[in-house]
Amino acid sequence: MIKKIILPLILIIVFFLAEVAGFSKILHPQKWIILAFFVAIDYLFNLLTEQGMKNNREKFIEFYLSTVIIRFVLTIVFIALELYFKVEKPFLFVGNFFALYLCFTIFEISNLYRKLRRF
Repeated sequence: MIKKIILPLILIIVFFLAEVAGFSKILHPQKWIILAFFVAIDYLFNLLTEQGMKNNREKFIEFYLSTVIIRFVLTIVFIALELYFKVEKPFLFVGNFFALYLCFTIFEISNLYRKLRRF
């Protein structure tokens, strides 16, 4: 349980420290919405991945890869909707979004690597 909230807590601290230190120009005003999106997606797919490990170990890789594809499609839809509704500073939004996408992907891969060692 604690492993699931480490990255979001670190990012919340970084966001607050960036605002205090005067680096708020490099963070989009909707950074909290982006972070909430990634936390929700990460939580849902962690639950699905754990269910896949418990129920059907033989098809875990197919199950995991399908969740990765669904996550990618949802991120494209999220970006498209935000850009369609004319988010301010679109380049900063997309840059912040993909920086968080990279953080969550790296964290997910490291967690998955630990799980697969015990598999």
